[in-house]
Amino acid sequence: MSGRVRLKENNILDEDLPSLLEIVFKFLSENLSVVCDENKFDHNLELNEGVYIPNEICDRLLKYYQDCNQDINNHFIYIFRDTTRTPLKYVSLRNSSITDEGMEILLRHNLISLSMWYCDSVTTNSWRTLLEHSSQLKCLELGQHVDLLKFSEPNEKTPIDFQLNLPQLRRLTLNAVVLQPTLQFSHLKELSYLDLTSCIFAEFSLEALVSLPNLATLILFNVWPLEKEFKTLCRLKGLHTLDISVSNPTGFGIYKDPNLLLATLVENLPLLTHLDISGTNLAGTGVAQFETKEKVKSSDIPGLVSRANRPLQFLGLYNTAHSACRRYDIPAVTISGEANEEQILTSALVYQDRPNLLTKVLNDLYHLLRFEGCKSIHRALDVVLNAMDRHLRVKHMQISGSATLFYIVKGRDKSKFGTPLKNHIIRTLLNGMSQHLSDDTMMRNGCLTLCQFTIPNDVLFEYERLVRILLHGVSDTEQEGFVQRIAIYLLNSLACQVDGRQKLFLGDLGAISTMLSLINDRLTRNVFDDVMEVAWSTMWNVTDETAINCKRFLDGNGMEYFLGCLRSFPEKDELLRNMMGLLGNVAEVNVLRHRLMTSEFITVFANLLDSSSDGIEVSYNAAGVLAHIASDGAEVWSIETPSRREVLNRMVNAIERWDLQTERNINYRSFEPIFGLVRCYDIPECQHWAIWALANLTKVYPSKYCRLVEAEHGIELLYELLMHKGPYSRIKELARMVLDHCAQNNQMTLDG
Repeated sequence: MSGRVRLKENNILDEDLPSLLEIVFKFLSENLSVVCDENKFDHNLELNEGVYIPNEICDRLLKYYQDCNQDINNHFIYIFRDTTRTPLKYVSLRNSSITDEGMEILLRHNLISLSMWYCDSVTTNSWRTLLEHSSQLKCLELGQHVDLLKFSEPNEKTPIDFQLNLPQLRRLTLNAVVLQPTLQFSHLKELSYLDLTSCIFAEFSLEALVSLPNLATLILFNVWPLEKEFKTLCRLKGLHTLDISVSNPTGFGIYKDPNLLLATLVENLPLLTHLDISGTNLAGTGVAQFETKEKVKSSDIPGLVSRANRPLQFLGLYNTAHSACRRYDIPAVTISGEANEEQILTSALVYQDRPNLLTKVLNDLYHLLRFEGCKSIHRALDVVLNAMDRHLRVKHMQISGSATLFYIVKGRDKSKFGTPLKNHIIRTLLNGMSQHLSDDTMMRNGCLTLCQFTIPNDVLFEYERLVRILLHGVSDTEQEGFVQRIAIYLLNSLACQVDGRQKLFLGDLGAISTMLSLINDRLTRNVFDDVMEVAWSTMWNVTDETAINCKRFLDGNGMEYFLGCLRSFPEKDELLRNMMGLLGNVAEVNVLRHRLMTSEFITVFANLLDSSSDGIEVSYNAAGVLAHIASDGAEVWSIETPSRREVLNRMVNAIERWDLQTERNINYRSFEPIFGLVRCYDIPECQHWAIWALANLTKVYPSKYCRLVEAEHGIELLYELLMHKGPYSRIKELARMVLDHCAQNNQMTLDG
């Protein structure tokens, strides 16, 4: 069952739902232990006994594992050691750390197709292995940073002696290889596609290609000089596609007689449908010429006048001399160039495997989106994601692509993006950020683009990886830098409204210590900024119902920083609220409360009961801290001043000053800590604070908190309190209010 279903809801088309096979790939990628175990000696993954995986799944599992930013290394490749139980046919490797040892395992599968890009740990030794197992190889692509046919030293141009003993080969791509005059092609009778991008002709001549009967596509991108080869090119009569473009026109791509050269070439290649002359001057100066026989149509590219009545299917004119792509009469159906949106999008699609050129195209697309607008947003998104996915290591590509993504995601069409597409955008951004963590521009672009999504809901599927990236951005950037500020903002958003497991993960990765380090830095320099404020807010969120994170705060001298901030910035309302909210979480942990029992801390909390900072929030949280501390009983009140009775009286006076209708800047996921104080019959003052909190919250936010009271069996607890003799009248009065609020909310729900 590999079919797909397409949904339409609220006039928004969602992306194709994942097929059953894709679900299988995802599950296997995330749970490799289902089919294999790790060898305890060398840590290689070994397929379990009795497991057989069909070729269709093996090929696509390899691709999916890679697409999810997993490294295809020797340990992983070991799964495919048995060619009968895990057969491979079509292998494409990008950004892989695989070595010759892993390649030996792959090549023993007698592959039909092998594509490699950015695999710089593979050496020329693997070429000999490939030739031993090449009887079925029909497609071979050796892209950038693959050294099967090159020495690995930087800028080394010394050729190696290799032969293309690949009898079934139909497609061959070589990148930046030094070609020797002894290199033979004549035996490759099946070869129809040949890409020699950036190859160096060390006395090699295209004459070696003339005898190839099926050669239809020849790519000579960034091969220069070529002028002496034009006579030979004219003899390749079977060519449908010819690319003689260059990426850097300065010093390259400039021909002495461009009009005549191009005209002669095109007239001698009758089957030609696709031609790329980007970066050259072969399009001439743009003076129109008429077709000499019929004189019906003209061409603003003199060398193509013979095709005026028979236009090419594709013509590459990106970055040509004299702005050829902006001319009017161009004899081609589709054109790559920089003149308009269609040309730019075509360029981005056609030049996907030319990272330097593609980076320029993405810059053009960025300016189009930013200053002019783009009509084909989904096409633009496709080419940007594809470019970033294919060239993860190219920093400028990632920077340009992420800047372009920002303007795409920021636009109105974002509402039409389904979940799979959003996930793809986010995963691509995180891949680029992970690869280029030390680059501030990449981090800034990535963070700004992520801010356009709904946090945390849209990023929960990559929660752990995003947290790691953001913590690095917060801690490893320059003081008070923009990246630090936006990263801590995102980190705080991630810490809010997530479950305890994720809060625990944040703490395990060092979120508390990172925030404390930021606060210490600001205190040392006597600087108050939004980073300090958000650092306290993040710790407030991370410590919520997470005892170990509360302990980490105390162990990291958090109380010293609290007192320091209180002394240095007493008038900063939101800072004070965030700090007291955090201490409220700490006070809820019974095994930690004794660490707050000092005269200095209790005096500070008691004095904050009278605070009007941020409405009632600071006073409310101070009372909550004191209520929890006092609930442990008189025997644990180990200080003489202030006295326990004095503090409890001040707490009740503060509670009675608060307005029950006050709107709150607080979010409770559970009332269990408050219900614990409701049960504290020996100390009614603690009950008073808890019941007031429930009365306020159920009155101001009935739909949310009445439901929470009922779900956690609070109604029974309140009736029990009303029947008890201990609580004084004001407590019972507030309890009745809570019950009334819940009853009214239930009635409104029924009426609704």
